[in-house]
Amino acid sequence: MIIAQYFVEFVFYSFLGWVWESIYCSAKERKWADRGFLFGPICPIYGSCVVVTSALFSLFDFLSSPDFPIWGIFIICYLGSAVAEYATSWILEKRFHARWWDYSTIPLNINGRICVPVSIAFGLAGVAVVKFLIPAVEGVHAVVSPVVYEVLAIFFAMIFGADYALTEASLSALLKNVEKMHEEFNLKAQERYEMVASAPKRLEQKIMEEKENAEARQHLLVKAYAEKLSLNQKRLLLGIKKFMPKPGFEQPEVNRIPLIGITDELRDKVRELRKKK
Repeated sequence: MIIAQYFVEFVFYSFLGWVWESIYCSAKERKWADRGFLFGPICPIYGSCVVVTSALFSLFDFLSSPDFPIWGIFIICYLGSAVAEYATSWILEKRFHARWWDYSTIPLNINGRICVPVSIAFGLAGVAVVKFLIPAVEGVHAVVSPVVYEVLAIFFAMIFGADYALTEASLSALLKNVEKMHEEFNLKAQERYEMVASAPKRLEQKIMEEKENAEARQHLLVKAYAEKLSLNQKRLLLGIKKFMPKPGFEQPEVNRIPLIGITDELRDKVRELRKKK
């Protein structure tokens, strides 16, 4: 029963995290931003963090004591959120070679995965969660039958499993398309550059024209790939902040187009196509 209860809590807190992320990012970007890794309205990192925090404070009585200082709760939530955010970013990057957030432009960051200002914000939010949200949810447990949690847990597990499978398949296909597009353009650009560069110096103007033509071909290639993406793949693409090359991924040394640059253009093209619709 306790496992079912924690799983239902995980889904509930993940949904609240998705609501917060979507509202914050939509207000910041001044347009609707569907946040989250999965297709459904949940952000698992929030649910995992709050459930672990709830279990931790329930396991150790001194933590839930009224005498335990607020600054102590803040430190625990600050460090816990930093560890969870860094680990999640690292795992997602190793698995999908992409980042869903990047703090490289914010001061006091570590590899762009975490930064002091954001961790402080999560620490303060953690104090509110521990002091108000968790006690409110525990009050609900006292009046809800264990059978209800078991039924809800099975229902949510089925939806969560299907959601993860759909996201995994869509994201894997998206990454293959991005890598194929990047490799295809760089190889063609390399071949044409070497062909023109081998000509006499009097053809330098031709080389410049070829570079301009290469940029035009890149735009057409990006547009073609953007139009082939499914709705879910477009949603995933817009949620990714940065693509990271696979270890050992080879690309031409001359006239190459950076992976980040070409994927940024692909993302812009997807936004353009969505506006037209």
